[in-house]
Amino acid sequence: MKIALAQLNFHIGNFKENVEKILAEIRKAKQDRADLIVFSELAICGYPPRDFLEFTEFIDLCELHLNQIAEECTDIAAIIGCPVRNTSGKGKGLFNAACFLNKGKVEFIQKKTLLPTYDVFDEYRYFEPNNEFQIVEFKGKRIAITICEDIWDVGELKLYDISPTDELNKFEPDLFINISASPFSKDQMQKRRNILKINALKYGKPIIYVNHTGGQTELIFDGKSMICDKGGRIIKTMKSFEEDVWIFDDEVEYREELAQEDPNKDVLNALITGLRDYFKKSGFKKAVIGLSGGIDSALTLVIACNALGAENVLAVLMPSPYSSKHSIDDSLQLCVNVGCNHRIVKIHDLIEEFDKTLSPEFGILPKDLTEENIQARIRCTLLMAFSNKFGSILLNTSNKSEKAVGYGTLYGDLSGGISILGDVYKTEVYQLAKYINQVDEIIPKNVLEKEPSAELRFDQKDRDSLPDYDVLDPILYQYIEENKSALQIIEMGHDEVLVLNILRLVNTNEYKRFQTAPILRISKKAFGMGRRMPIVGKYLS
Repeated sequence: MKIALAQLNFHIGNFKENVEKILAEIRKAKQDRADLIVFSELAICGYPPRDFLEFTEFIDLCELHLNQIAEECTDIAAIIGCPVRNTSGKGKGLFNAACFLNKGKVEFIQKKTLLPTYDVFDEYRYFEPNNEFQIVEFKGKRIAITICEDIWDVGELKLYDISPTDELNKFEPDLFINISASPFSKDQMQKRRNILKINALKYGKPIIYVNHTGGQTELIFDGKSMICDKGGRIIKTMKSFEEDVWIFDDEVEYREELAQEDPNKDVLNALITGLRDYFKKSGFKKAVIGLSGGIDSALTLVIACNALGAENVLAVLMPSPYSSKHSIDDSLQLCVNVGCNHRIVKIHDLIEEFDKTLSPEFGILPKDLTEENIQARIRCTLLMAFSNKFGSILLNTSNKSEKAVGYGTLYGDLSGGISILGDVYKTEVYQLAKYINQVDEIIPKNVLEKEPSAELRFDQKDRDSLPDYDVLDPILYQYIEENKSALQIIEMGHDEVLVLNILRLVNTNEYKRFQTAPILRISKKAFGMGRRMPIVGKYLS
């Protein structure tokens, strides 16, 4: 049997575009003499549809287009993800389903059993879990269909009291097919490989895995659909962060593929994909960015030019009396290197006007963080003026380390329509910048070598307020990604006073993060939808 794996980039709620893509691939697969074509989880409506699922019309449209696609499946069968109604009168009103289309109709529906509610997932909010199991017989093959999480309840990962794969294996299938919407994170690919291998070896059956690709606001799907043979060998991995279709022939002997993962390349491609699709799917074209001469805005600019085209990105330099000459020179050189347009708007006079206006109110009080924040907010006002006047979206340049400890100004440098580096620690920012410069020096060398500074006062350095990032970031990682307590982190060898101070900063700055832009997710625990903390909580250790 020949099975086409269709790894596509869907747009949530864009039924016309999604269905056109699906029908086009079905017709191509027919021409290529495929017997079956497999699409990803909730492909018809896009993933995750969230509260769109609560609209009756949205589900009506899903059903309408499911039947339209089924009509095309006459000389070929298809497996495709779609929400379906729960007509039992008990439980939630919907199932997350994989529909088997054949002979012009929906022949079989396999519902998702395991509904994740951790991290970025909230499926039990909408769907009823399945408790009925059956397999599909097609072209002499017995096919067990599962949906994403259904194959993840194995080994040390067991979170549920039922195993869909165990239940389906009782019917003695010839192969398992899993349709997924598994978002990218830095270590997710290895986990997926292991899950497929564990299942294949446990049941002695091959597994076909089809995933989404493309960005959906915070979530980025890397594709990398796979086939694992019954011996646990990965014999095919499809493209990363791209649409791809590949036909598997079960009569052909395939060799095992060796994993070739480059973490920096994957993260960079994820950020480019996430930004590109955020703009494309939202109908935006142009971006504006404040270019400071620092590493964060430099990396953001490179990513933006790759994602949107340099002609669609405007860099605005806003030097103050505290800006060093090399920051301006480095920024100008970077604009030349990436080929984007730039403007220089000095803020010296604006700072003076604010000082004059506020001096009667502030009196003889010494200058402090207030005046520094005013500079950041002046810059934001100017950037938003460019945004409004020229129809551009402001890109936020803050990194995860800064967001974690509140090292940023609300309505200043924390502003923007989308946060590109908000899930990238400062030490990782340097890694990505060095990776970009491997072939050509895109980011000026001085930007990578100079000491980090906000340049809001003379001779200011980040280390005036924060520990060195190679000390700070490991502590943040253990607290945010690994959920370690202060005591556990201290026992790992970190200074007690430092750990307690850092964790207090993380907790007390939740209110800032709550008001900032959506963050492109590249880790297993990003700020935003996947990390839900109380704003007024007082938990410390």
